[in-house]
Amino acid sequence: MDPAALVAGHGATLTGVAEAAIRARLEGTDPPDLSGAAPVLWDLGAAFVTLEEGDRLLGCVGSIQAHRPLVVDVAERARAAAFGDPRFDAVDEAAFAAMRISVSVLSGLEPVPATSFDDLLRRLRPGTDGLVVAAGVRRATFLPSVWDKLPTAELFVNLLWRKASLAVGAWPDGLVLQRYTTACCRADPPRQPVRLPTG
Repeated sequence: MDPAALVAGHGATLTGVAEAAIRARLEGTDPPDLSGAAPVLWDLGAAFVTLEEGDRLLGCVGSIQAHRPLVVDVAERARAAAFGDPRFDAVDEAAFAAMRISVSVLSGLEPVPATSFDDLLRRLRPGTDGLVVAAGVRRATFLPSVWDKLPTAELFVNLLWRKASLAVGAWPDGLVLQRYTTACCRADPPRQPVRLPTG
């Protein structure tokens, strides 16, 4: 699956699915019918859904590895970002109307053959690579979009290590590093208000 080609051809569908999944939960209706999605969206895929209002993050949840159809993953991750991200309050009707919905489709994971912290800094491609770090039960990732706020490899990796509860500069035994790229599509506000259930 080529994320860039997929988003170029079907980005509006993916953001529409994310929006519909969140709207259905707020309105108390059935989840959106995905049966009409293009066949390529039923291939296994992994996505992150990010919800933001201005510069404020409202939720971000995703899959690192493909394990279900992409269109299903987007719907599930949209609901989780809106209502299940433990860092934030659940999205309400006002936030839904004003928020930006971004869907990032991930490429496959590939190993990063770094042998030290400094070697990793040299191998990373700023602005391009998402990175997964895993050491035992500790695991964290930053999407490529994080480079917009952390533009140097040192900042990017230092804060990723902290997110994974690793000491900055540490290189634990059994450390696993994987990189990936993403293609992103988004739906900007405003949008139609939520129709709250009556009775």
